[in-house]
Amino acid sequence: MAHVIDPDARPYAPEVLEAKPDIDAGGFFAVDMRVGRVTEVEDFPEARKPAWKLTVDFGPVLGTLRTSAQVKNYAREELLDRLVVGAVNLGRKRIAGFESQFLVLGALEADGTVRLLAVDDDVPVGSAVA
Repeated sequence: MAHVIDPDARPYAPEVLEAKPDIDAGGFFAVDMRVGRVTEVEDFPEARKPAWKLTVDFGPVLGTLRTSAQVKNYAREELLDRLVVGAVNLGRKRIAGFESQFLVLGALEADGTVRLLAVDDDVPVGSAVA
């Protein structure tokens, strides 16, 4: 079953969002989160919901990875050259024929709108997120 968000229901409103169950620290630290710089932003008309295709440089070890992101609340110009945080070891996923290689991270507004996490401009690409 597809994950569907009814924005009018405000499913991510902090006053109704239930806490997830506890996990051990090993589960959290197993996720490889890195800082990357958006180098390309492409339209993704094949996606069911409005989305961009992002190409992100994660530095000399990981190189360039691509993802699709439902962040059309950002203009192409706002995304290009922006530092983002990505979970880079969750496996690859096919989305409308496109191979998404990582998950870009953001905070969810009450209606499900994603606000990308902010990183100081002087953080080197490829830096680990703790």
